[in-house]
Amino acid sequence: MKTLSHWIGGKPVEGTSGNFGPVYNPATGAQEKQVPFASVDEVDTAVATAKEAFRTWGTSSLAKRTAVLFKYRELVDAHREEIARLITAEHGKVHSDALGEVARGLEIVELACGISEKLKGELSTQVSTRVDVSSIRQSLGVVAGITPFNFPAMVPMWMFPIAIACGNTFVLKPSEKVPSAAFKLAELAAEAGLPDGVLNIVNGDKTAVDRILAHPDIAAVSFVGSTPIAKYIHATGTANGKRVQALGGAKNHMLVLPDADLELAADSAINAAYGSAGERCMAISVVVAVGDTADPLIEKIKERAAALTIGPGDDPASEMGPLITKVHRDKVASYVTGAAAQGATVAIDGTGFTVEGHEDGHWIGVSLLDNVTPEMDCYRDEIFGPVLSVVRVETYDEAIALMNNSPWGNGTAIFTRDGGAARRFQLEVEAGMVGVNVPIPVPVGYHSFGGWKDSLFGDHHIYGNDGVHFYTRGKVVTTRWPDPSDGGINLGFPSNS
Repeated sequence: MKTLSHWIGGKPVEGTSGNFGPVYNPATGAQEKQVPFASVDEVDTAVATAKEAFRTWGTSSLAKRTAVLFKYRELVDAHREEIARLITAEHGKVHSDALGEVARGLEIVELACGISEKLKGELSTQVSTRVDVSSIRQSLGVVAGITPFNFPAMVPMWMFPIAIACGNTFVLKPSEKVPSAAFKLAELAAEAGLPDGVLNIVNGDKTAVDRILAHPDIAAVSFVGSTPIAKYIHATGTANGKRVQALGGAKNHMLVLPDADLELAADSAINAAYGSAGERCMAISVVVAVGDTADPLIEKIKERAAALTIGPGDDPASEMGPLITKVHRDKVASYVTGAAAQGATVAIDGTGFTVEGHEDGHWIGVSLLDNVTPEMDCYRDEIFGPVLSVVRVETYDEAIALMNNSPWGNGTAIFTRDGGAARRFQLEVEAGMVGVNVPIPVPVGYHSFGGWKDSLFGDHHIYGNDGVHFYTRGKVVTTRWPDPSDGGINLGFPSNS
């Protein structure tokens, strides 16, 4: 069995704790690798290495940083197929979806290549006699990222390219379930000329996470994952004096008005609910159907769902792959059976699905639940699997009240031909990202990604301008070059004259 490594100081480092975690192939259910879990001492070594590297990287020129990032962008682009294969092998998502993930990550690398524009300061001259004031942004030092299993390449690339472009050094703790893609990203960064110690990877579990949150030399922590862990990361990190952005879970609603194009809405519901087997924080998990739209929309969704091909992610014919672990597969299935027991109508039951020749894989088919109400577990909980619920309401006002009553506010969408209704929705809905006839409104790289309510803990969204601000701090400099005639004692309040 292959044993993976940490990445510290620009090279692979074998784990010394003696603790390992399994890495499975979700399509077969077989353990193919093991990953070392870092001890406190190993995390400390990575942080010390990053702190030493910051001494030179933090004062390096913007030209040097961007030269490395431009080269890095080309290398990631050239190796996108290899990175996608690593993602598919450990996560299970189909190859085309994995390629899309890499492409989204590359958008943020490209944004980082233009960091010179983002770090431009401000200057006000002659605010008083011979006095100028400038505002600048400077790096924080050592920063860290803790990333989830569902996007093992994209989410790390949401973090470290911006952070290192701003002059910080970085310690990444990727998901122990899917570690290889992040390791490859670090190898390519070294090949691009990133100095040793600027980007480091420590694999691990709660021991590594807790040390990152407590380490006095880590200035900021970025996190993407479930809401309970996001709350813990934010509370613990801030209690230790760190800047924290912690992106949590979601229960994304898609509102379908009676005037909507139902063909488009059905296509979008399928794509957004079942893509990547529903293991996306931006997946649509609830369709809110207004008036008489539910019956025809459900029939169209059922027609499309019946034609989906589910199989191993490395099979070009597959449109949806397995779930990440058997435990998670069983948990997702329990929501379908539980919904039936609580009074929902199971329009499609995917719990008995399997793939011939891969019977031990973590398989589940797509499920569609109708007549769902807010009291049901399938509505209240984040399922994180290919289960789509339909809630029927009579009016727009009833729909917006339902959606805004959710504790989450990550992404949402409305399907309508009415521009006035769409405009009203985008202003009234309580969510950080809104789509109008767009089911998964993930912003492009030069805008920021983030939710509201229990979907985000902290003041900054991730990447875009918010990302730059998160990884830097402001400084204001007031400068005076005195004239020979200036001088004397004046204890009065300074005036701008």
